[in-house]
Amino acid sequence: MSEPTTATPTDLFTAAHLGKRYGDTLVVDDLSFSIAPGECLGVIGPNGAGKTTTLRMCLGHTVPDSGTVQFHPGGGAPPLHMPRDALAIKAQLGVVTQFDTLDPDFTCAENLRVFGRYFGLKGAVMDERVPRLLEFAALTHKAGARPGELSGGMKRRLSLARALVNDPRLLLLDEPTTGLDPQARHLMWERLQRLLQQGKSILLTTHFMDEAERLCSRLLVLDHGRKIAEGRPRELIAQHLEPDVVEVYGLGAVALAHQGALRALAARVEVSGETVFFYTHDAQPLLQALAQQGHPRTLHRPANLEDLFLKLTGRQIREGG
Repeated sequence: MSEPTTATPTDLFTAAHLGKRYGDTLVVDDLSFSIAPGECLGVIGPNGAGKTTTLRMCLGHTVPDSGTVQFHPGGGAPPLHMPRDALAIKAQLGVVTQFDTLDPDFTCAENLRVFGRYFGLKGAVMDERVPRLLEFAALTHKAGARPGELSGGMKRRLSLARALVNDPRLLLLDEPTTGLDPQARHLMWERLQRLLQQGKSILLTTHFMDEAERLCSRLLVLDHGRKIAEGRPRELIAQHLEPDVVEVYGLGAVALAHQGALRALAARVEVSGETVFFYTHDAQPLLQALAQQGHPRTLHRPANLEDLFLKLTGRQIREGG
């Protein structure tokens, strides 16, 4: 079990010993973490791991059964507590949910202006911010279009721009690129990296391991509501995995997983569908043995976050959210 995160004086946001139960099901179990200024903290885990419930507790939408959520303004000011200081904390947050909540009756520019009113922003302030946010979202040419006229990637970028209306210090992003094509995802990643360079902090949940590795300076791995690993992506990979992976796929591949001579050349062997994964500290002897078998359909690559995810949480399909 991973040890609870210890808050430091420089943390912007902390959650300590969070617990949430629905009926007999413990959804979040003694979860602690912190986010520093300018940091992207990724939360990954299978369906039902407690990611969305954790995010809802951070936003004050769900009251935890135990534990605390605090925002630290800095400058000697005392910490703000959720949900007691919900309004003051939310003034410092920007949120992008899994599903679009854009108003279909308003144009892109109007969606930003109306949302700004929730924070008391209007007039000259919004006159300055709206064009800047539309430019950031690469939507200047769509200022007068309604959400129904936008592609999926444009809608997600508009949602991100809307989340920035109040110039938040912390963004909470719940699977922000789900459903996007590769080009739209890469453009979204570029915008999020730009925000991190500007000093914004991000709490990100995602099912895309390449997204987590590109954006996140630190990761939490959740399963069954508990934190099972925490650390920098490459450090977690080095800690939990062999460095090399050889994938063998296609007709006859699964039979190779049961050959003792091949298994002896790997530290670990896993089968998923018609693909065999050989995890090894030295791939060359294994590759030579496979070549002698006359099986050309192999892929040699370094271990990655997806391997880590599957080792820690298993390969079985999880149903539900």
